[in-house]
Amino acid sequence: MVERRVQVRLLLYDCLYDRADRVLPSAAFRVVLEWSFVIFLELNQLVKTFPDGTEAVKGIDLSVEKGEFIVLLGPSGCGKTTTLRMVAGLEIPTAGQVRLNGKDVTSLRPAERDVGFVFQFYALYPHMPVRENIAFPLRNTGMPPDERERTMSEVVKRLGLTDLLDRYPRQLSGGDQQRVALARAMVRRPALYLMDEPLGTLDADLRLEMRVFLREQQLELKVTTLYVTHDQEEAMGLADRIVVMDAGLICQVGSPTDVYDDPASLFVAHFVGSPGMNIVEGKIEHRDGHSVFSAPGSEQTVHLGDDVAPGNVTLGIRAEHVSVHPEGELTGRVVLNEYRGVGRNIHVDTSFGRMILSAGPEAGGAVGDEVRLRLDPENTRLFDSETGRRR
Repeated sequence: MVERRVQVRLLLYDCLYDRADRVLPSAAFRVVLEWSFVIFLELNQLVKTFPDGTEAVKGIDLSVEKGEFIVLLGPSGCGKTTTLRMVAGLEIPTAGQVRLNGKDVTSLRPAERDVGFVFQFYALYPHMPVRENIAFPLRNTGMPPDERERTMSEVVKRLGLTDLLDRYPRQLSGGDQQRVALARAMVRRPALYLMDEPLGTLDADLRLEMRVFLREQQLELKVTTLYVTHDQEEAMGLADRIVVMDAGLICQVGSPTDVYDDPASLFVAHFVGSPGMNIVEGKIEHRDGHSVFSAPGSEQTVHLGDDVAPGNVTLGIRAEHVSVHPEGELTGRVVLNEYRGVGRNIHVDTSFGRMILSAGPEAGGAVGDEVRLRLDPENTRLFDSETGRRR
C-alpha cells in the first residue's frame, strides 16, 4: 500500500513538471498531489490514562492508508479496544492526537467523525424491529424510503436477514443480533469502519462465513477499516496489516506474512500463530568453523550456519520448520499427537524443552516413541535474551 502511494506520487510529479523542471499549470493535479500526501488515519503519541491510574494506551503512533484493512491484535487488556474507542470519539485521549482524512478530530463528537461502529455486544435498539434498526442511520441522513429499501436490500440478503426484518431484537439469537449490528454499520458508507470483535459471539461456521463477507465487502467498497480482535487466525485472514499490541504499546506493524514469519519480539513470536513459535533460551558458540546453539543442561547442539554472532540468545522456530528426521540433531520422546483434521501437532519432550512440530494428517509418532528432530536453520529466528527483541 505504501509502495503504491509512492509510485502514484512519482507519476504525479511527472505530470506536474516538464523536462525543464518547470511547473505545469494544472490545478487538478495539484489537488490530487496534495491528497496523495495525506495519511487517511493518523494516531500521534496517543495516550489514555483512566482516573484510577490505569495506563491503557501508552503513547502509540499509527498511520493508516485510505482503503486499508487494519487489524488491532492482542490479548485482553492490551489497549486495542481503548484505541478504537478513542478513534471513534467514545473516549477522550489523555494526550496525543487523532487525525482523520487530514483533519484533527481528537475533540470532535462521534457523530462529527463519519465513522461506522460495530460493537462486540450488538447495541441494538430494543423497541425497533430489525428493519428499523438497519435503516436508522439512513433515515437520519434524510434518505427517502424507497431509496432506503434499495440500499438495504443487498446487505440484508447477503447477511441472511430477509426473514427477520419484522422481528424485534429480543426475538433473535445472539448470532442474529450481531448480524443485524453488522448490517446497520455496513448499510451506509462512512469514511471509516470501526469494528470491536464483531464476530466474537458467532458460531464457528457462521464466523468463517462472515469473515469472508466482511473482507469481500471491504474490498468492494474500499472503506478504510480498523478491526479489533484477539483471534490471530481472524487477524491473519482479514488484514492488509496487523498491529500487534501488548500492555498499551504497539509491538509490531506489518503484513500477516511479516508478522508471522519475522516477529519483532518474543511476545509476537509466541502470540501470533497456532501454535506459537517454539522458544528455547540458550547460547551460540563457534565450534569447528560453525555456529552452534545449545540450551542450558543439554549436551545436544543445533547447527545454525557459519557466521552467526556468538552470545546468549533465545531461539525461536515455527512448528512447520521442525521435522522428524533420521539424522536430526535433537532427540526426544513423543508426549502428545494432536490430530487437527488438516494435519497434526506432535508434542515432543527434548533436552531443549517441549517442542511442537506440525506434520501431515498421516504422520506417525505414537505417545512414547523416541524420535530425532531437525530444526531448519534457515527458518530459525534469534532474539535478545534480555530485551526479547529480534537480534
